[in-house]
Amino acid sequence: MKTSCKNRWLGVLASQQQRRIIARHALRLGAAAALALTLAACTATRFAYNQAPTVSYWWIDRYVDLSDAQTTQTREDLNAFFQWHRRQELPTYASLLRQWQAMAGDSVTPAQACSQFDDIRQRLDRAAAEAVEPFARLAVQLSPAQLENLKQQQAESNEKFEKDFLSGTPEQRLNKRLDKALERSESFYGKLNPAQRDLLRELLRKSPFDAQRTQAERLRRQADLLQTVREAQAAPAKARQLVREHIDRIRHSPVPEYEAYNRELIRQGCAQFATLHNSTSAEQRANAARVLKGYEDDLRVLSAQR
Repeated sequence: MKTSCKNRWLGVLASQQQRRIIARHALRLGAAAALALTLAACTATRFAYNQAPTVSYWWIDRYVDLSDAQTTQTREDLNAFFQWHRRQELPTYASLLRQWQAMAGDSVTPAQACSQFDDIRQRLDRAAAEAVEPFARLAVQLSPAQLENLKQQQAESNEKFEKDFLSGTPEQRLNKRLDKALERSESFYGKLNPAQRDLLRELLRKSPFDAQRTQAERLRRQADLLQTVREAQAAPAKARQLVREHIDRIRHSPVPEYEAYNRELIRQGCAQFATLHNSTSAEQRANAARVLKGYEDDLRVLSAQR
C-alpha cells in the first residue's frame, strides 16, 4: 500500500494546524474517525479503509502497549466503531463529496469554505461521541507502566513537532510548510503554475499560525489527557463523563487566548483556501472534480460493504 495520500477537498480546506490537532488527538479520544478520514483519502482507498481497524489498533498499542486482555477488547471496540462509521458516516461523506464536485467548478467565498469545514467538524464530533464509551473503558484499565509509555510517546511527538515547526530559520520553516501545502494542493488540482506557487507561499507567510502557541496548547492537552485518565481511574463510574469533558476541552480550549487564536486560524484558513481555489484554471478545477468523484465512488462502495 502506498504511504503518500491524495487529499480530498477537506485536506485542502482544513488548515494544516487543524488537521494535525485532529490526527494527534484522535488516538487520545479513542476517536479513530480522523484516521478513517486519512485512510479514506489514500490512493488505495478501499484497501486502506478496510484495514483501518488493524492500523488503528497498532497505533493505540504503540502509545500504551496493550495487554492481552486489553488487545481483545480494543480490537472488538475498533471493529464495532468502524462498522458504525461505515454504515452511518461514509454515506454522508459521499454526499458531501458529490456536493463539493459541483462547487469545484465555480469560485468560492471564505464563508462557503468555512461552511464545508464546519460540516466536517460536525462529523468528527459525532465520531468522538461514538468513541466515548470504549475510550472510558480502556482508560480505567491502564496501568502506571502504560501511562508512562503514553508520556514517552507524547514526548516523542513533541520532539517531532519542534523539528517540523520550531527548528531552523523563519524562512526554512516557511519552506517546510510550503512543501507540504504544495503536495496537498497539487494532489487535488494538479500542478500549480509559478504564480500560484508564489501565491501559496504568500498566503502561508501571512497566516496567523504560531508554532509556539500551538505547542503550548498541545502540551496542555497532553497533560489534560493524563489527568483525565487518572480521574477516571479514581472514579470509574464517572469515566464517560470525564472523557466527554476532555473532548469538550479539545474542541474548545479553556485558555481564552488560544480559543480566540484558533477561531482566527480557521477564519484565515477558509479565506486562504478560497483565494487559492479562485486562482485555479478550468482544467485544474476539472481535475479537482475528478479526484472528488473518485473518492465519492470509493466511499459508496465501502459503505455498501458489510
